[in-house]
Amino acid sequence: MSPPFLSAMLAAALAATLALGAPAQAQTLRWASQGDAQTMDPHSQNESLTNQINGQVYETLVDRDRKLELGARLALSWQQTGPLAWRFKLRPNVKFHDGSAFTADDVVFTMQRAKEATSQLNVYANALGTATAVDPLTVDFRLERVNPVFLQHLSTIPVMSRGWSEKNKVTRPLDFKNKEESFASFNANGTGPYMLAQRQPGIKTTFKRNPAWWGKFEGNVQEIVYTPIANDATRLAALVSGEIDFVLDPAPRDVARLRNTSGVKIIEGPENRVVFLGMDQARDKLLYAKVPGDKNPFKDRRVRLALYQAVDIEAIRTKLLNGQSAPTGGNTPSPAGAYNDPLIESRFPFDLAKARALMAEAGYADGFEITLDCPNNRYINDEEICIALASMWAQLKVKVRVNAMPRTTYFPKLEKLDTSLFLYGWGGAVTDAETSMTPLMRIRGDKGVGLYNYGNVRNEKFDALAAQSSVEADPSKREELVKGALREWREQVHTIPLHRQVIPWAARSNVSAVHRADNWLEVPWVTVAPK
Repeated sequence: MSPPFLSAMLAAALAATLALGAPAQAQTLRWASQGDAQTMDPHSQNESLTNQINGQVYETLVDRDRKLELGARLALSWQQTGPLAWRFKLRPNVKFHDGSAFTADDVVFTMQRAKEATSQLNVYANALGTATAVDPLTVDFRLERVNPVFLQHLSTIPVMSRGWSEKNKVTRPLDFKNKEESFASFNANGTGPYMLAQRQPGIKTTFKRNPAWWGKFEGNVQEIVYTPIANDATRLAALVSGEIDFVLDPAPRDVARLRNTSGVKIIEGPENRVVFLGMDQARDKLLYAKVPGDKNPFKDRRVRLALYQAVDIEAIRTKLLNGQSAPTGGNTPSPAGAYNDPLIESRFPFDLAKARALMAEAGYADGFEITLDCPNNRYINDEEICIALASMWAQLKVKVRVNAMPRTTYFPKLEKLDTSLFLYGWGGAVTDAETSMTPLMRIRGDKGVGLYNYGNVRNEKFDALAAQSSVEADPSKREELVKGALREWREQVHTIPLHRQVIPWAARSNVSAVHRADNWLEVPWVTVAPK
């Protein structure tokens, strides 16, 4: 490492040491990231880090393996008994962390809880139909309509204890966007491999191994200590000094140095996540903007396309992300969502002259002023990307104020549609387009449809195709519906896709972990070897 870099690391390491305390014992995984879980309520917020941290405690009926293939978890077996019916046999002798038995009654309760309006998983839970307990270890699901991705939807719903929820008055998910707190904010009771020991939001969250877990530990981690460290240099210094064992999100600019740093290694792979820009296309007058005539320029496709074609995506990839991104014109987390269709995946070209001409044609040759809302601790170099976009759009005379904020403030702001222009990301383990189109892109409606359509886009043609694809059982017909919907979305430039993230993890050299494409750290697979 160069002397300035080393000096910075040593200074930050001292700060990290003071914050983190003495080194923990062996078989403790000291894990850090720039953000923190938003809540311990597993149904309230559908955000990947929150899901991942809660996923050490809570389990689903079906789950993902190393290659993201679906397999058994709390369900031992299942069969589709008809076009609208499924039967699940549950794993016997499973206990919640409070010692109570896991039964079909807990599954029925969970599916109903996850459908509540305050649940960000309700769009998936509603697609599962109605769950009924046949006996203590058998559950039937009755669907209102065909669901071609039923098992993928099921894999998103963590199972909670009915008895614990009723006892602690948390039968409904907490309303995070309105700052509601409940017993489930700071406490948890799952069936999973680790038990929540202490929750200190923004400071530290500790988990202990569940000695009664039904599953098999392939690693040796007895304790997890998760510490959010917002500053990149401090987080990295804590790793280099040995105060932290694992960092989920090292800064891209530091990855090359870390490869040559003694005692540290890089574990990397692509992530199933697309990062994009959303625009308010509903209001007649934008919030947080100054526009000639008090109009909404984002209602005009020419303006949306102009902003798109003014984005120098290669500059973002090389200068901000050190080559650790895959630029795309696609709008699904994985190209598989678009059946790898090259047209749907292709970007509109970077072309400033064309962008200026489009702005002039739309009547905005002199631009306008707008606020770009942006998280500063959610996606890789998120605030830096927003600042770069502001500079690029200045060439169109669009004056952009970057309003960067922590994820705990940012996501509730979007949920209230309190935005005109925003940076967002969408991803996870599912590669099918359904779990992007229905919650993220369809017209906002009941039962979670369009819940994350924060630009409030209304495209009737897209919506009809997407709705048909959701219930089409024939794979060939469904493929054409999905492709047609995604082509329409791309052509109308309802969002501006940027790239799919490439996720490097950084760890001490004595830590072995499995990198999954959903950026999920499965701690039962982690080994911390003696130093």
